[in-house]
This record gives sequence, C-alpha cells and structure tokens, in this order.
Amino acid sequence: MSAQSELSKIRNIGITAHIDAGKTTTTERILYYTGVSHKIGEVHEGNTTTDYMAQERERGITITSAAVTCVWDDHRINIIDTPGHIDFNIEVNRSLRVLDGAIFIIEGVAGVQPQSETNWRLADRYNVPRIIFINKLDRTGADFYYAFSTLKEKLDIVAIPLQLPIGAEENFVGVVDLIEMKAIVWEGGELGAKFHDEEIPADLKEKAEEARQNLLDTALAVDNDAMEEYFEKGDVSVETLKKCIKKGTISGEFRPVLCGTAFKNKGVQPLLDAVIDFLPAPDDVEGIRCAPPEGEEETDSKDLPIIPVDPDGKFAGLAFKIINDKYGTLTFVRVYRGVLKTGDTILNTTKGHKERIGRIYQMHADKREELSEVHAGDIAAFVGLKDTQTGDTLADSSDPVVLERMSFPVPVIDISVEPKTKDAVEKMTLALQKLAGEDPSLRLKTDQETGQTILSGMGELHLDIIVDRLRREYGVEANVGAPQVAYRETITKPHVEVYTHKKQSGGSGQFAEVKIEFAPHEGEIEFANKVVGGTVPKEYIPAVEKGIRVQASSGVLAGFPTVDFKFTLLDGKYHDVDSSALAFEIAAKACFREGMKNAGPVILEPIMDVEVTTPNDHVGDVVGDLNRRRGMIQSQETSGSTVMVRAQVPLKEMFGYISHLRSMTKGRASFTMQFHHYDPVPRNVAEEIMAKSA
Repeated sequence: MSAQSELSKIRNIGITAHIDAGKTTTTERILYYTGVSHKIGEVHEGNTTTDYMAQERERGITITSAAVTCVWDDHRINIIDTPGHIDFNIEVNRSLRVLDGAIFIIEGVAGVQPQSETNWRLADRYNVPRIIFINKLDRTGADFYYAFSTLKEKLDIVAIPLQLPIGAEENFVGVVDLIEMKAIVWEGGELGAKFHDEEIPADLKEKAEEARQNLLDTALAVDNDAMEEYFEKGDVSVETLKKCIKKGTISGEFRPVLCGTAFKNKGVQPLLDAVIDFLPAPDDVEGIRCAPPEGEEETDSKDLPIIPVDPDGKFAGLAFKIINDKYGTLTFVRVYRGVLKTGDTILNTTKGHKERIGRIYQMHADKREELSEVHAGDIAAFVGLKDTQTGDTLADSSDPVVLERMSFPVPVIDISVEPKTKDAVEKMTLALQKLAGEDPSLRLKTDQETGQTILSGMGELHLDIIVDRLRREYGVEANVGAPQVAYRETITKPHVEVYTHKKQSGGSGQFAEVKIEFAPHEGEIEFANKVVGGTVPKEYIPAVEKGIRVQASSGVLAGFPTVDFKFTLLDGKYHDVDSSALAFEIAAKACFREGMKNAGPVILEPIMDVEVTTPNDHVGDVVGDLNRRRGMIQSQETSGSTVMVRAQVPLKEMFGYISHLRSMTKGRASFTMQFHHYDPVPRNVAEEIMAKSA
C-alpha cells in the first residue's frame, strides 16, 4: 500500500465539550466497540482509560488531554480526549491546533453551554472540521430539538441533522438515519454492541422526510455534479450524498449533527462511521501554515506558505504537549511531513539547536507502544528531547521551516508557594519548572520584594491541582498563600512628560533628557520614535524603549503591570561626554513613573463570565448573591425545572464561591467560570488595593 493511500486511512480527531457533557464516557465506548478495551470504564467509578491521573479519578473530571488509538472499518483513528473545565482550556487549545477534525459533544438537556462556545471559537481559529454529537438523550428533560436550536442561536452555524431520535428520555431506543432513510434500533443487554435496522416508525415518517429534504438541499449545494444527478433522478446515491456531506464538513459550509446516549451505549457506532465518512484524512486538509518571521504579527501570515501533509517530503512536525512521567520527559509531536526514525537528529527550528530522538512511542493514555519510525499524519511521543517546548517546530536541518505558533491564555489568579522545609527549596523549584514546562498556562515568577515564589494560573482548581501534583508526584509539601487577583494598571488619557536625568560625581557624569507622550492603546504595548534632527542619537533609542518596557512591569498606583498604552519618543537632549545608553534608560524609567501619574492611571481587574445552573426555587437567592458580588446579570434561561443564570462578576468576588453556592442551594446548584475581560475597579476597591500595596 502506498504512503498516500495509507494517509487516507488515518483520522486525527479530538473530542471536546463543556464539562460533564460526556466526552470521556463517549471515548470509553469508542475504545470498547473498536476492541481496544474489553471492559467499559465509567467516570463515576474512576476506572476510565483516558482519565488516568489520580486527581482525575478522584474528582471525576478530565484535567489533561490523553491520546489513544483505535481501528474502525480498516481505518486508524487517533483520538485526543480533552478537558471540559475552563481552567484546563490550554489542553483544548493545543490539541485542536494539531488535529484534522473534531467531535463536539453537546448535552441533550442544556444544549450549547459556555465552554462549548469557547472551544468552538478555538476550532474556528484553527479551521478544524467538526461533527456534532447531541448526547445524553436518555436523561430526564433531554430534548434533541431544543439542543439543536441552540446550535444556531449560540454558535451561529448552519447545522444539518443526519439523524433524528426515536423516543425520548428513558424511552430513547435508537435513531432515524436520514442518509439511508432507515431506523437503527439498539437491543438491550449487550452493552449496545447489538442493533438492527428497521422501517422508520410511522409517527416519524413525515418529520424524517422533511429533514432529509433539508439535508439534500444543504449538502448537494456544495457540488454541481451532485446537484445535476439530483435534478435528473429526483434523488442521489448514498455515496454521492456522503461525498457532499464530507465536502461541506471540511469546507465549513455546514456542520453535521448526530445523536445518542453514550452512557446507555446507543449511537456510538454510527458516530464512528461518521468520523470515517465525513471527517478528513490528513491529506484532505490544506496542512499547516509557516510562522511569520520573528517580530511580525500572526495576522500577517495569510501570504505565508502552507506545509501540506506529505509522506515524501523533508521531516517537519509540531511539538504540542510535554509531560514528565517516571520514565522521563515525553514530547508529543504531530508529524506533517516526511519520516523520522529512532536515533535521527533533527533541528528545533524555533530555538535553532539540534535534538536527537531517543525513542518513539505511540501512546495509549498512560500506556505506550514503542515504534521504530513515524510518518506524515502520525501523532507520537518522543523521548530524549532536551530543550523542546510546547509550540516548537522540529524539522530536517536541510529545510528548516518554522510552523505556525500557538497562542496561550493569560493567567488571572496568583498564589504564593513555599516548601515546608528549607531542604526542599531546590526540589520544589525543579518540580515547578517541570510543571510549568508541561503547562504553558502556568506561570512561575519570584517576587523581588518578598522573595516568594508566585504561581499564576487559570483558576483556583488549576492551582489546586498543581499543588496536589507537587505533593504526590514530586514529594514536596508546600505552604500555600491565599489566591490573589492578577490586577493590571492602565491609563485613560494622553500626557506628555519631559524628564532630565543629570548626575555629576567627579569625572564623567550622566546626562539624558527625554520627552515622551503616553497615550491609551488597546493591545500590546506599542513604541513609536518621532525624534528628528538627532536630538537623541539613534544608538540610545533602544535604551529608551527598554527603560519604559522594564518599568511598565511595575505600575505607579499599586505596582501591578501596566498594559494597553502607547509611548512615543518626541524629543530629547544629550551630552557628547556624559550621555550613555544607561543614562537614557534611567531617564526613560523616571519619565514613566512621573508621566503615568498624570495620564489618568486606573487599576484593572479581571471580569469573569459566570454561569450558574440552579433549581427554580433558588433563583432569587443566586441572583441576589451575584448582585452583592458586584455582578452584572446578563441573562436567565429556564430549561425544565432548572434555570441558567449568566452574569459577569469580578474575579476578586468569586473566591470560595462554590462552598457558598452549595450551602445556599443545599448542594443542588453548580457553576462554571471563565475569563472575559479586564475592567477598571471602582474607586473604593482601588483605594483598598493601593492601601494593601503601600
């Protein structure tokens, strides 16, 4: 079999959804029906394949993405099961970056939920073809048609059902297949392994015919030949229809929708068929763009070359995940081009140094199978890479391409950690460096004033897991400081400041004068040079920029990093003898300190999108409590006996919220939270923050 035909038999897919929509449960069924597992694991029993970390099994949630491989209909499917909790969204981000397709699981009662929206936008960014699986149709309150309506309402997509449910809630027994116009009914007692085809139930015939006509109208529009076949014959063959659905799925013209209940083992086999039929092989998609040259914006990358998946080209791959286990460091790599063998030496083109491949493994969650080589289209783990991090490109040194970079979320919450014994200081530092190497959304820094180690992460749960891993995996017991909000500072009006730095202490002195305009500016800190006539020599201008950028890490109100501003060097003065780069850097720092005070400085705080799901009889308590927390209620949606309250609330007010919510609702409510934007804090809160920092 040729390398190209081998490629057509591969599917690299991710399974993603809001927390508790059934991702891991669906993955377990896929592994069972494809023969990889001989027993179905359950999340509530803590014995699933992909949730292998102790913390995942104890808490019943997915924390880290896990890769597994299975075979269905003579096709190899590489699956990455991703977390649903917003604190671990980095795992979804980097997984979608390297996948060719995805299954989005939507909960049959709630429909599209906030984390599904976030993940959908990520998939849009990376242009990942998707199919949708509406899950949990056996649950009380499940409604396929309501869940389907939320796809258009919240994701703004063209969704077409390929199936309709037969029965609802506890009476859900199967689906109507709209492609072949037949009913598929599962038989009990066989873990869903047995099902049979039958006639479409009479009460669904009219609805099924209407839905199939909609399917034909939408799917055939992507292919002129198929449209002609339809006009000639009044219908099209199953093969033609499947070809059109695949074409529209890959182009994003529409999103196919299937349904079932993974927990009750119904609907998984047709979902696997849909992965083979409609999601792309590695060579069905355009490949991956090269990165823009250092210093250029990613938005400028439209004209940059695309590296197609090519089994015969020079090797190129993207490192998308690092984990440290008892055997050493594993670097997960998606191969886009060529072949790589154990013992080969390749170039890390992002950093410019060579790496030697020790061993290559195909991973099955935490188990591994050794490989002698990997090919274009594969996902594998490499052992032996010394200095390769998430997002780095590995390539043949004779064609040193750099593949498109990943973007990572900004942490919004800080804690301080210190070991309980002095002997463990070095051990803790090394452990935290390894954990930060694994997780780009975790930041590590030392507070220069207190000497404390500060961990910055995406939420309380994220940091709680990191501290727990420190203890279990690295044997470091740590004292943890209370969570702190990652405040920022900015300015609200333009201001021009002139500052002269003059120092004379015998011999040559120091002299520099700068005139700088500070102005509000959304996005990255921006520098402009408008000096004319050499009033500041060219060789000193980088020192001015450096001085401002260094000083911006400590704002003028409470010492928080200053963001969202532009500074323009307008003029200055220098002395032939006493001026130097150091003098101009010092002048720029002082100019920042003085100028920012007069530019309307404000403190910014992270505002979180909060969604609370609560029984009807506690809505008043929940809304009142969110208002007391300075929350702005965005909407309330009733679904059966529960209400979803959406609000935007300052992170400062949300610490410890879960305990309060549980006691207020007798444990019946739950909530999710994710970062939305930064906003100026009210004056009284700003005064409180400044008093603490004084």
